[in-house]
Amino acid sequence: MARIAVIGAGMGAMAAAARLAVAGHRVAVYERTETYGGAVRRFERDGFAFDTGPGLLTLPAVYRDLFVKTGKESLEDLVELVQVDPAARHVFADGTAVPLPNASRAGVVTALDEALGAGAGRRWGDFLVRAREAWDRTRRPLLEEPLWPDWRVLGEREPYPAVPHKRLLRTRRAGTLAEIGAWELRDDRLAALLESHALAYGLDPRTAPASAAVLPYMEHAFGTWYVRGGVRELARAVYERCVRRRVEFVFGAEVTGVLAGDGRAAGVELADGTVAEADFVVAGVAPEVLGRLVRGAAVRGAGEVAPQGGTPSRLTVLLALRGERPPGTAHRTVVHAEDREAELDLVFGGPAGTAARPTVTVLRPGDPALVPDASHEAVVLTSTVPARLGQEGGAGGDALDRYARDMVTVAERAVPGLRDRVLWTQVRTPASVEEVTGAPGGALPAPALAAAGGRLLHPGNGTALPGLFTAGGWSHPGGGLAHAGMSGALVAGLIVEGPDFRGSQ
Repeated sequence: MARIAVIGAGMGAMAAAARLAVAGHRVAVYERTETYGGAVRRFERDGFAFDTGPGLLTLPAVYRDLFVKTGKESLEDLVELVQVDPAARHVFADGTAVPLPNASRAGVVTALDEALGAGAGRRWGDFLVRAREAWDRTRRPLLEEPLWPDWRVLGEREPYPAVPHKRLLRTRRAGTLAEIGAWELRDDRLAALLESHALAYGLDPRTAPASAAVLPYMEHAFGTWYVRGGVRELARAVYERCVRRRVEFVFGAEVTGVLAGDGRAAGVELADGTVAEADFVVAGVAPEVLGRLVRGAAVRGAGEVAPQGGTPSRLTVLLALRGERPPGTAHRTVVHAEDREAELDLVFGGPAGTAARPTVTVLRPGDPALVPDASHEAVVLTSTVPARLGQEGGAGGDALDRYARDMVTVAERAVPGLRDRVLWTQVRTPASVEEVTGAPGGALPAPALAAAGGRLLHPGNGTALPGLFTAGGWSHPGGGLAHAGMSGALVAGLIVEGPDFRGSQ
């Protein structure tokens, strides 16, 4: 039985902890804040409750597998999963609105044809077929296996089978997500639909590789799910599974250093001077944080990719509303920016002075557990924002306030009369994200993607310091609830089975 110290109680770290405890190891989790979940948090006030992190779940099979492998009770025994239908309602710049059915290619094709005109659905459906091919080519190396030692091969070849396109007497193939939209979808609204999936993960569709087509495909193929009571309930279930497996949690315990001895990780040091010896250390923190914790040793293995700087963050506006949620209201509505190019310039460091109202995702769960009574509604607005927003030397508090007001204005296109119903608002800024996750600027990691020279891969779960492993969104296979859970499975496999572990078969 090995002693294992886990830094942070995020979803990936807890997934690793539960699996390692079941394997017979003694696991202790050290979390600098007073609760678990990482970015998966909840805000409560006056009988209202809001998810302040992810509001929906894709690939629930990741967490089903976690609960199957760590105990008798299944995921569905502990939380109620509800498939969201429609998966989303999209409101485009020209005012066109279309609800897209959940996990139904035929339904989506029909809905797009009816809303956008004949042929639009077929073009999107054909795109999904090609996206599936990219998914099939990259699923195992990017999600189910530890990062390959020769990881560069994942960046060399574009897995998306782009359609040849005649342009200026030359035949070209789309190499970015934006080029897929322009050359293959050939409709600004379809392009906005495609690009919104990348933007939600903080990726610029103008530079994101065509392989990012797997992002809308995952949602289409595996559905979009809501956890009754909020996604925070999923974090609670994972935490309680860890406790049942006798994982020890120490809250309010800031790790200030990773100890090394005989050339390998040997434990952690806490802010109060306490030393916890361990045979293995699992770090669920951002790379910049881990770099400060490991003194005098290189963390990243030779040849592994470095984290990308300037990653965008997220601004969240919580709205407590008077009045009931109208019957038939979509759980999720995406209100697209009127000027996509100006928005992308603003978020990804375009010309100074660029101003644009953002793309806003409006979540209206209609969950009685989130409101004081049926005559009120809890609504969450989210937008991807520049990494510099609100930071010293960049746009300050005034910019944050203006952005939040713009988000409410945009959301009124989805919720008529919204302002008149507001009882109070609460804004969660990039600084709020940084406070709970420790990631500089509140940066949010994207899922790992192939192509693009490997710049959208994440550091492997093993490190250059033997015995030190990384889990969570900032390590392979990247950001998002499902990917964080996968990272925990990979770390557990590497510790239990050793460096020859190649993932579940």
